[in-house]
Formats: sequence, structure tokens, C-alpha cells
Amino acid sequence: EKPYKCDVCDMSFFQSGHLKVHKLKHTGEKPCKCDICGIGFSHSSHVKRHKKIHLREQPYKCDICGVGFARSSQFGIHLMQHNGEKPHNCDICGAGFVHFGHLKIHKRKHAGEKLYKCDVCPKGFSLSSNLNRHKRMHRVEKPYKCSTCGLQFAHRFNLATHKREHKGEKTYKCSVCGIEFAYRC
Repeated sequence: EKPYKCDVCDMSFFQSGHLKVHKLKHTGEKPCKCDICGIGFSHSSHVKRHKKIHLREQPYKCDICGVGFARSSQFGIHLMQHNGEKPHNCDICGAGFVHFGHLKIHKRKHAGEKLYKCDVCPKGFSLSSNLNRHKRMHRVEKPYKCSTCGLQFAHRFNLATHKREHKGEKTYKCSVCGIEFAYRC
């Protein structure tokens, strides 16, 4: 049994250090920086791998478009995109994905899973990047107030979209399932 469990997604690890690095995925924190371009990564090994781009070590070349890759795994994924291969399919709607991780994220939407909760309001998100974008909204001035419920917005457009929800208007239709929503996904 792996004794170190993530309290956000229930993944388990044998070592506490691996759990610590894993948790950075949930926070979006990237403490390891590339000293050449400044891009941040969650783990130092990812910086080392990234630096190969700057050093132009790209032994894997695509015969179709000429793009070079530092790692064979990246090259394999690139070839799948050329071939239209999507080996990871959703058993609910049939959507296909090149990366298994993208399928996992997609399935959260079907399940209504929202692992990333806002600590300011009751909203939840299936992606940490969406939570981070949402949190920025809490830090801005919100001059547009809903006359029905008092909720405030930073932009007039967001207030107008919100008001449609009070009226029961659903102007966005899903091209896959046909269900209508008040908000665009």
C-alpha cells in the first residue's frame, strides 16, 4: 500500500516527496525555472528535459512536417496527431484523445466532478487552470450589480449573461448532445 495520499484526487505515493511534487499540479505552482527563458515547471527534471529545446538536441525528426523532438515519446504523440489517431476514447460520448490525461479531464465534465474549489465563493472547477483564472476575478473591482440577487461582476457582459440565467434563457447549445445552457463552456 502507498501511504502518502493526495487529499484532492486520491492518488497515492510511496514517498512523501513524490506527493509534494504531485500536489503542485493542483496548485498550479511551478517553482523550478528555466534559466534561459524563465518558463516554470513543477519538477527540476522537467526543466532539464525542457532545456534540450534551447540546445537544439532534437534527434527525432518528423518526415511529414520536419519538426524535431527531443524525446521519442513527444515524437510518437506528434505522429498520432498527423495520423488522426486518438487511442483514448470516452466511453460516454465517444470523444477521442491523444493523451490519456486529457481523457481523464474530459470525463470529469461528464461526472460533474469539480476537484478544484474556490475558497472565496462556492464555485468549483474540473481544471486547476480554470480555478486560477476564476480566482483573478475575485481581485478586481466589480461595478456591475445584479438587481435580482445582488451578485456583482467586473464586466457588463458577465452581468448580461448572468441575468439570462434568472430569466431561464439558454442561448448556448451543445453540438454533441443538444442540451442548452445559459453559459458557453
